[in-house]
Amino acid sequence: MKIAFIVNVDWFFISHRLPIALEALKQGHEVYILAKDTGKMGSLKSLGINTYPINLERSSVNPIQALKLLFDLKNKLKEIQPDVVHLVTIKPVLIGGLASILVKVPAIVYAISGLGFIFTNTMLKAKILRLGIIPLYRLALSAKNKTVIVQNLDDLRILRQYVSIPDSQTVLIPGSGVDLEKFKFQSLVLENKILLMACRLLADKGVYEFHKSVLLLKKKYPNVRFVLVGGIDPDNPASLTEQELNEWVTNNDLEWWGYQTNMPEVLSQATIVVLPSYREGMPKVLLEAQALGRPIITTDVPGCREAIENGKTGFLVTVKDEQSLADSIEKLINNDELCLEFSHNARVLAEQKFDIKQVVNIHMNIYEKLIQNPHVK
Repeated sequence: MKIAFIVNVDWFFISHRLPIALEALKQGHEVYILAKDTGKMGSLKSLGINTYPINLERSSVNPIQALKLLFDLKNKLKEIQPDVVHLVTIKPVLIGGLASILVKVPAIVYAISGLGFIFTNTMLKAKILRLGIIPLYRLALSAKNKTVIVQNLDDLRILRQYVSIPDSQTVLIPGSGVDLEKFKFQSLVLENKILLMACRLLADKGVYEFHKSVLLLKKKYPNVRFVLVGGIDPDNPASLTEQELNEWVTNNDLEWWGYQTNMPEVLSQATIVVLPSYREGMPKVLLEAQALGRPIITTDVPGCREAIENGKTGFLVTVKDEQSLADSIEKLINNDELCLEFSHNARVLAEQKFDIKQVVNIHMNIYEKLIQNPHVK
């Protein structure tokens, strides 16, 4: 069969969906990727994936740009004639969904990996945008032969308030999986402890709360290293600036290691991994960190709470509360036995729930089931 992925950017496809594409190729299927080219399309092409660059601006709400993208996707899908289209992240789900319906693609997979601030924010701007977005969701998700994949049940519950989706067409997959061979268990570093936060450096990932919690703890624990890993995202209005980060480093508040690609190496240096995010689909970094056997501290919000076992692989803390975060950090810094217990449990959880092989198999089964649907012409 021909499987076409529509994703916001090429690097996101590589980090979150590539193993599915590689398995599809291995099984003899044709794979196509439609995404913004940030310089990674060449490497995808070398793997045998057919590449189609598209002009998708993640932060833009320009309706003319959205219409241009809709017609571009429609023309490209007409040319490819895929059996299945797999849509990942909000804009591809909405605009790619409409394009797929217009072209009468036989089967559509919608991957809702977090609903974003439009659905979760109570500000007036979000409420106004919601009025325009909800009809779009209803149209884009109106395909008859479809599967909607969610990463947590909160997102499905919210989505169902606005869009009618039968149980038979939904699948819960907790995240995009972890390669347990690549992220092998590593013994915990208990001397010269490193507390590490790795993410895109956005306000809603809880970076400011992390910084404030570090300021609360730094004087009391001068031997603990507090590290921030990740790059700034200029396309995102919630991104930190380089100036802010450089100030923190100059003031000796914390270390900033910048954007890193070798995550097994980076995360294995940590004693504890922290993500005080405001909301997630299912944060990949927490799954990877647990596969390596790292205790976790994250927020009690959708996506994050499903990624760990509270009191067993880590702690859940109050969102937007640096004191709650600092208290839990302190508990683990002072208790090596608890760290080791969490470390062991974390690897067990990763093996049971987050193995990439399971995630890939579920996706292949979804594609096959949709194609075998008697309603497909």
